Amino acid sequence: MKIAIASGKGGTGKTTVAVNLALALEDVQLFDCDVEEPNCNLFLGFELEPVEEVTCLFPEINTDKCTLCGNCADFCRYNALAALPKKILLFPSLCHGCGGCSFVCPAGAVEEKSRSIGIIEKASSDASLKFFQGVLNIGEAMATLVIRSLLRHIDESKPAIIDSPPGTACPVLAVLGFADYCVLVTESTPFGFHDFLLALEAAKALKVPVGVVLNRDGLGDSRVEDFCRAEGIPILLRIPNDRMIARLYSEGIPFVKEMPEWKEKFEDMFETIKFETIKALAFKSTGVQ
Repeated sequence: MKIAIASGKGGTGKTTVAVNLALALEDVQLFDCDVEEPNCNLFLGFELEPVEEVTCLFPEINTDKCTLCGNCADFCRYNALAALPKKILLFPSLCHGCGGCSFVCPAGAVEEKSRSIGIIEKASSDASLKFFQGVLNIGEAMATLVIRSLLRHIDESKPAIIDSPPGTACPVLAVLGFADYCVLVTESTPFGFHDFLLALEAAKALKVPVGVVLNRDGLGDSRVEDFCRAEGIPILLRIPNDRMIARLYSEGIPFVKEMPEWKEKFEDMFETIKFETIKALAFKSTGVQ
């Protein structure tokens, strides 16, 4: 079972939930897919070792063969190529590596080269928690390729907890499309509710069952809770705006380590997720709730 921990915006406590849930369970995997700024290991402190370099193909124009017909630039929907009167300009950071430009070039002037855009790392520890993270090179835009490479390291025989990037852009959709269940972490504030609705729409579009974790519960108002009740979306867990939790967070300590009563709460949450996932799969196959 693959559980995505997502949120409509950054700063809602998504990584906190992912790390504490992973530490509360046994024999699980944790994948940090927030590849632009992975930070799960700030709480875990594992020694990391590289396991894979992620590369992307990009075109190189052979000027001796190029006839400046412009077919390559016309084909590219990402504007990675521009046809000028005397040359073809390439913007490597915009290239998605689809190879279409080489396919449409009638002169065979486009050759594909490989370049590194990121790396996959894993914890070298023998701990029961298996941890992997992806790191996108600074300045690169192809986060989705790094995420897909990272997710290929999931051991399907064990539960996997996936810390998703925030928001609703392509990197998030790449994670949600891979997940069996989505935990949306949010706060009951006007901003939290707005971005929660956006993330919920993304999960619904991909037909991923959703549950909610209310972080800093007790602040703001009841709009998220009221909405979930009306829509039949389960509230999986409430994390209060607690001074002890805030202090441990500021010190980089997962609170499940210092507050053992939370281990049981996260275990209960995991059991609820398993039940909801099975129910969703049954509904998908039979149409009966």
